[in-house]
Amino acid sequence: MEGIILEERKRLGALLDTHTQAEVMEKIPQFWRAETDNFLAPPERVPPHLGVLMFNMERGVHLEEIREFLQDCPAIRPFDLILANELDDGCARSGNRNTARELAEALGLNYAWGLEFIELVNDENAKGFHGNAVFSRWPIRRAGVIRLPEQYNWYFDRQKRIGGRLAVFAQLEVGGAPLGVVSIHLENRTDGPGRQVQMRTILEAVRRELPDMPLILGGDLNTNTFDGRDKEDIGAIAASPDLRRRCLEGVFDYEPLLPMAAADGYHIVPREPRMTRRKPLPGGDFLPLRLDWILLKGVRAEKSYMVSTAREDFTFARPGGALARFEGAELSDHNAIWALCSLEK
Repeated sequence: MEGIILEERKRLGALLDTHTQAEVMEKIPQFWRAETDNFLAPPERVPPHLGVLMFNMERGVHLEEIREFLQDCPAIRPFDLILANELDDGCARSGNRNTARELAEALGLNYAWGLEFIELVNDENAKGFHGNAVFSRWPIRRAGVIRLPEQYNWYFDRQKRIGGRLAVFAQLEVGGAPLGVVSIHLENRTDGPGRQVQMRTILEAVRRELPDMPLILGGDLNTNTFDGRDKEDIGAIAASPDLRRRCLEGVFDYEPLLPMAAADGYHIVPREPRMTRRKPLPGGDFLPLRLDWILLKGVRAEKSYMVSTAREDFTFARPGGALARFEGAELSDHNAIWALCSLEK
């Protein structure tokens, strides 16, 4: 996606002292379209099942390790579709690379990527773009973005950004038939009702943009069961075993977007209360959260589960490879979710 020179990024960012995010974003066409490329010819036959991976890749900072994880991890085989969050384009922290495009090229996948934020804090950023993506073995016939109602203004955060949460949608062609897919990233710095407002916008857009076809939605829905702006509430939850348990076992009771999606006909997986996010706490502890989901309509999950991205679980790492040399505690601060799906007849 075409970048914006540093001086113009700074000028646009300064407008947020007196203008809303929506007003400034209207001046930036990159926020309103998806970058898309089809590198891969369609498979010769439609397999009986489609492997679906949902993975928040934490900015693509460890891109080589992520590539090897995707190529070598036996727990995510096969995958035909990846719904990905947090992939940089032109950010110094990830080597000023177009991480989504490089990953698509390396894996031989088609992709669509949408711009969530323009990062303003580092003048070394070539573009400062950050967003979400869909990767597919099947042709992407149409793609776009769904901008979500603002629940938090990220310009007035220490990260200082232009933009806001979004979903990236794509219409795939699978064996001559359409399949609608959506990569979603909801707001963490709000409460359950705030995320429900954003999810309602997505469900309405999906009915409009991807009608009359099977649907696979997924992403980091940030279903943490609390308001991510409330430090006291987070501290109280972290200190209480019962409250900590709700972050895994009581998510449907505290996050109304999930029962709302279920009432709209979506089957939500995985059902088992497994941790997908390790939220760091003072003193080296972490709060286990259940943030990442796959939602299916007209598609059935034969099985689904969480896949660890912690270094100690990389028993499959190839000797001498990037994963084997990796010294961090985790490849991403999120675990991945995988599902084996079949289209309903």
